Amino acid sequence: MTAPSQPPAETAVGAGVAATARNGRHSELQRADDFTSSVLEIVESIPPGHVMSYGDVAAVLGSRAPRAVGQIMAYFGSDVPWWRVVRASGLPAQGHEDAALPHYEAEGTPLVPTASGYRINLRLARYRP
Repeated sequence: MTAPSQPPAETAVGAGVAATARNGRHSELQRADDFTSSVLEIVESIPPGHVMSYGDVAAVLGSRAPRAVGQIMAYFGSDVPWWRVVRASGLPAQGHEDAALPHYEAEGTPLVPTASGYRINLRLARYRP
């Protein structure tokens, strides 16, 4: 299973620009677009075999919004190495555990077996840009 396919960013953003420009909130949308782009750039920079938590990505951007990072990954993540962003516990994105495992194995990401499957060994795999 792979991450769900999503519409291209420019399509979603283009529709949003028109709506928010009419409502006088263009600067809010621009900040949101900048945050989205920054999240995706950080995810693309994570080296193979390493991971960051949603909170780690948010913190690099000076944000305390790991859920916003999660929403961005849910919507746009199929275009970046989504499996390199994990929950704070070291578990992969919920519902994508089976799809992520071959990526982790191919990249040599340190894994820890658990009763329900596996988790990432964050002590060894956490990337700190």
